[in-house]
Amino acid sequence: MTAIDAGETTDSPVVSFDRHPDGYRHWKLTVDGPVAWLELDVDEAGGLVPGYELKLNSYDLGVDIELYDAVQRLRFEYPAVRSVVLTSAKENVFCAGANIRMLAGSPHEWKVNFCKFTNETRNGMEDATENSGQTYLAAVNGACAGGGYELALACEHIVLVDDNSSTVALPEVPLLGVLPGTGGLTRVVDKRRVRKDRADVFATRSDGVKGRTAVEWRLVDELAPRREFAETVRRRARELAERSSRPADAKGIELVPLERVESADGVAYRHVSARYDRAAGTVELTVRGPREDAPDGPAGAHEQGAANWLLAVTRELDDAILRLRTNETELGTWVLRTEGDPARVLAHERVMLDNAAGDWLCNEIVHYYKRTLKRLDVTSRSLIALIEPGSCFAGVLLELALAADRQYMLDGPPIEDEDSDERAAIVLSGANFGPFPMGNGLSRLESRFYREDEHLAWLRRERDRELTPGEAVELGLVTGAPDDIDWEDEIRLVVEGRRSLSPDALTGMEASHRFTGPETMETKIFGRLSAWQNWIFNRPNAAGPDGALRRYGTGRKAVFDRKRV
Repeated sequence: MTAIDAGETTDSPVVSFDRHPDGYRHWKLTVDGPVAWLELDVDEAGGLVPGYELKLNSYDLGVDIELYDAVQRLRFEYPAVRSVVLTSAKENVFCAGANIRMLAGSPHEWKVNFCKFTNETRNGMEDATENSGQTYLAAVNGACAGGGYELALACEHIVLVDDNSSTVALPEVPLLGVLPGTGGLTRVVDKRRVRKDRADVFATRSDGVKGRTAVEWRLVDELAPRREFAETVRRRARELAERSSRPADAKGIELVPLERVESADGVAYRHVSARYDRAAGTVELTVRGPREDAPDGPAGAHEQGAANWLLAVTRELDDAILRLRTNETELGTWVLRTEGDPARVLAHERVMLDNAAGDWLCNEIVHYYKRTLKRLDVTSRSLIALIEPGSCFAGVLLELALAADRQYMLDGPPIEDEDSDERAAIVLSGANFGPFPMGNGLSRLESRFYREDEHLAWLRRERDRELTPGEAVELGLVTGAPDDIDWEDEIRLVVEGRRSLSPDALTGMEASHRFTGPETMETKIFGRLSAWQNWIFNRPNAAGPDGALRRYGTGRKAVFDRKRV
C-alpha cells in the first residue's frame, strides 16, 4: 500500500496527513491583514476513498485533514492574523456535515477514528481562540446541518444569514439514528448554554431552526440580511481582531514538509521512530532528545524555525500518532521509549516555558505539544512506557510516560552491557505541574494522584533532580522497577498479557482510568459521546441493512428494534 493524498483513491488506502494550501481541493485560505478567511468549497469528486460524492459541502476525512493543516498554519505561519472567518464559497449552503454515504459504507474503526480526528480539529480551533488570540467566527451563509453546524459551534461567534430559508440543524437522531459525531450535543448545552428542553426539541427536529428563534435559543449569536451579510461579517471579524493581543508585525515560520522514511516495518523521522512488530501486535515508539544545545532565548527559537527541537519533535510525534491510529488499527499496544540527554531536554523546555507568556512562537509550541499529548491521551491503544539507562524521560518527555497506562523502570545496568555504570533516572520539572493539562483540566500528575495534595506537594519538592528507580517507586511515579535479571521476562509477560485481552474491553477500561476527576466539555465529547457513538455505530438500528444510515435517501423508512437497552 502507498500513501495517498487528497483525491487519490485505493481500495486499502494508507492515509497521509501531509497537506499544503497550494494543493487544497476543498478549502481556500486567504489572509487579509489581521483577518483570515477559510472558505469551504468541497470538490464533489474529491473523496478520500471511492464510493460517494461530497455533495452540498459535505465532508470526509480528507476535507478535515486540510482544515487541520490550515488551522496549524494560521497559528505558526501567520502570527499577525487575529481573527479567522469560517464560511462557505458555495451559494445557499454552508455545510451539510459528514458525508452520509461515507459513513454508511465505512468500516466501524474508520467511522470512529474519523469522528475522533474531527473532534480534535475543532478543539484546536477553540484552543486557538482561547490561547493564541486567533478568534474563529462562523459566517453561516446557507443551510447548515449536522457536522456543518458542529463546525460553526467550534467558533466563538456565529453569524447566520437571515433569508427565511437558511437554518442550523442537528438532524442525526431523527434522520440517521446516530448522534452528532463532533460534539454538537455537548457544545449546544455546555458552550452555547441552550436550555435542555430546547436542546431536546432542536436535536429531534430534522428541519432545524432559523431566524429569530435561532438567536433567542442561543444557537447563533446574530442574524444578518443577505444583502448586508458580507459587510456584517467583515465588521465583526475586524472587531474580534481588535480585541486580540496577537503581535501585529510578527513574522511567521514556515511549517516545512516533514522528512520521514517509511517501510513495512515502521516509519522513521529525525527525532521519532515507530517500529512495528505485527506478530506481537505492538509498536515501539521512540522519541529522541535534542542533539544540540538549547536555543539562545526566543530569538534563537525564531531563528531555528521549524527545526527547533521541541517544535520538530511535536510535529513528528503528532504525525506518527495520526498515522498509527488510522493506518495500523491492529497494532494495539504502543511501547514508549526515549533516548538522549535529560539535561538538554530540560534546557530546551526552559526556553519555551520561561518565554511562553511573552513570545508568540514559544506560546504556540507549548500549546501544540499540549494538544499532541491530549491526542495521545484519547488514543485507543494500550500505552506502556519503558524507562531504561539512556532514556531521557525528563520534564516535557516525562509527560509521555505519565500519559501511559503503565510505566516500568529498569533497576540495573543496560541489558546489553551489564558492566556499565549507567542507570535509569527520571526528572520532574515545572512541565509536569500544569503547562500541559489533560482534557479534564488537570495535569497528568494531578490525575494520577487525584485529591492527594500532600503527595503532590512532596513531588514538587523532588523537582529538578534525577530520581532513581527506588525513589520513583516510592513516589508512585512508576508501576514497577524490575532488575536487569527479570526485566526482559517481565516486560514480555506484560505485553503478551495485553495481547490476550479483548481490544474493545481494553479501550473502555483505559479511557475510564485515564480521565480521573472533574468532567469538562472536552472529556464529555471524547468520553460520553465516543462511547455512545461506538455502540450506536454497531447497532442494527443505525448500521444494519434496514437501519437509518443504510436507508437514508432511499425513500424507505428505517426498521427499528424498539427495545430500550
